[in-house]
Amino acid sequence: MEAYTEDEVDGATRVYLNLSPELAPVKAAVFPLSKKEPLASMARELYDKLKKVFNVEYDESGSIGKRYRRQDEIGTPYCITVDFDSVEDKKVTIRDRNTLQQDRVEIDRVLDYLLERI
Repeated sequence: MEAYTEDEVDGATRVYLNLSPELAPVKAAVFPLSKKEPLASMARELYDKLKKVFNVEYDESGSIGKRYRRQDEIGTPYCITVDFDSVEDKKVTIRDRNTLQQDRVEIDRVLDYLLERI
């Protein structure tokens, strides 16, 4: 119960579980911004790599905001979005659940990024 948290973001109430990353059952979620190729295959590749080390989820249904909210509610500390720029610059956006800060990270460095924080 102590992890249950509400705050206001853009005029709406956001509910999330403020679990320590070490305790969170799902460590990260991977989202392609679009179900279309090549974003879906890039996201799936990253998911397959991360699931060997962490319990991660893959989600391509609904808007990106709804995907973030679903993960916030279960306490997932990091959400990783593969977007249209990812095809060109080979980077993804990693969003921190608590701060909502977003970092642009090279795809090859995502695992190290998560290992440093979990």
